[in-house]
Amino acid sequence: MKKTETFQDRLLGLQGNLLNFAYQLTTNKEQAQDLLQDTTLKALDNEDKYVDNVNFKGWIFTIMRNIFINNYRQSVRKATVVDQTADLFHLNISQDSGLNTPEGSYAVKEISVALNSFSDEYRIPFNLFVAGYKYNEIAEKMNLPLGTVKSRIFFARKRLREQLKDYR
Repeated sequence: MKKTETFQDRLLGLQGNLLNFAYQLTTNKEQAQDLLQDTTLKALDNEDKYVDNVNFKGWIFTIMRNIFINNYRQSVRKATVVDQTADLFHLNISQDSGLNTPEGSYAVKEISVALNSFSDEYRIPFNLFVAGYKYNEIAEKMNLPLGTVKSRIFFARKRLREQLKDYR
């Protein structure tokens, strides 16, 4: 690394390349930006572990690839259903939404009540996100910064999770 060029300068210089690589991995703009942010933070946190004679670009891209792989493995683990019943009953039932059952209808009503208790600043972006709008579309529609929209959706999810913890 040149004396005049700092670690942060080199990292900032690679942001465009890293975003392109993140988009190739995720094929989603918001996920790519999240991956870029995670990679940048991890690189900055581990700046002291970087050795000057190592390929800087390769080191950063390896961090991004590893974060993507770890996130993918984590999502696969969360989606895996382990049936521990004696006759494997749960594997033989259809994996529908459960809305046609009385319990499913009750859960939808509970979720609706919980969502309606939110103020408009949290409920509206969350409902738009659930309806399939992207973060940037919501930000444009509500005339808010992208980070504000992401934060509000995050806090709405967190609050919903807390209110509906009995359904886990």
